[in-house]
Amino acid sequence: MASKSSLATDGQNLDNQIAQVIQASSKHDLGALEKCVNEYSFRDCKAVDVQDPATGFSPLHAAIALCRSSTDGEASEVSSQQDAAISVIRFLLENGAIWNQLDNHDETPGCLAYRLGLTDLYQLMVDAGVRAEMILSRLEEYERMEDGEGEGEEEEEEEAEGEEERANPEGQIDNAESQDANGEEVLVQRQDVNGSTYLSSALSLTSNRLLDEQQNGVMMAWESDIMKESASALLPEPGLKILNIGFGMGIIDTHIQQNPNKPASHHIVEAHPDVLADMESKEWADKAGVVVHHGKWQDVLPRLAAEGEMFDAIYFDTFAESYSEFREFFSEQVMALLDQGGRWSFFNGMGADRQISYDVYQKVVELDLFEAGFDVEWKDVELPKLDREWEGVRRKYWNIDHYRLPVCKFME
Repeated sequence: MASKSSLATDGQNLDNQIAQVIQASSKHDLGALEKCVNEYSFRDCKAVDVQDPATGFSPLHAAIALCRSSTDGEASEVSSQQDAAISVIRFLLENGAIWNQLDNHDETPGCLAYRLGLTDLYQLMVDAGVRAEMILSRLEEYERMEDGEGEGEEEEEEEAEGEEERANPEGQIDNAESQDANGEEVLVQRQDVNGSTYLSSALSLTSNRLLDEQQNGVMMAWESDIMKESASALLPEPGLKILNIGFGMGIIDTHIQQNPNKPASHHIVEAHPDVLADMESKEWADKAGVVVHHGKWQDVLPRLAAEGEMFDAIYFDTFAESYSEFREFFSEQVMALLDQGGRWSFFNGMGADRQISYDVYQKVVELDLFEAGFDVEWKDVELPKLDREWEGVRRKYWNIDHYRLPVCKFME
């Protein structure tokens, strides 16, 4: 392997080297690309992640952009071209290329492949995204485990210091308390800042949307068809016992109540005080069979499990929580609360701002569900045009044409 050259610092030299990397990728010239990657070094990124100043194309973008779909040329030519592109893309990914880097048109390489109808290349990028997200997820899990071990060691140290304090009141108790307070504060900020900010914010509720103080969409009326289908999928027969986590505007809970297969028991967990006040004004707790639990699901669900509560169906739709919290929900809480023959679902909105992110998260969820002992089936739900739904909303959190409705069951 050739040695790396010195960093490209001269502007003209830098632009020339970037152009060579992009050109080698776009021509699917693997030999020239390998030479560039081995010899060129850049101050702010790796050679596989440089971007063309005019287009924002990374080498991955460039390798995809000049390919043609099967409708644009002879099948043999298209196949040969895409095979060459696949070799280049794999080389770039193996050398650490960023799978979801954005160009000047806000497209990832996968977005570009999807728009051009390059199915094989698109799937290659989806698989790269899944690998990256799974690795990141596991690293975060290991970090939490290490944090937990560290907390255990701190507790042991505090117990020892406590014993010293009882023997010696002039010991290090002030320092120990200070360390404990600082450590606890950092832990709370890292884990709960988004959820805590949401729970302390004032909400605005209208007939068609629920927004937080920053005008983020918490729930919107266009989700009604999704919720209706979800309620029907969870209630195959009357007289079941169902649990919903996250009331919001009450869309799915209304569909549960109106479903022909009306449940015998309908539990709702809600944490936000404004939503709880709205529920109280609408007398939800007075409806037959309805039980409202005030608080975060992290506190409520373990208590229900300890009381021996079991449910035939569970639905999960919370706001401002991370994927790791969702994984904790189904790997720990659902396992304890769902009847062996029951089914559960969730609002499947992860990565819904672009198609490739949605596809990546579906596969990540499938893998994690399998690991936790669940099978999942997906049903496509057509959505209406949503262009006018986002006026006055800070972020467009849905930007794809179909919703994939999940129904999860314990593996047989």
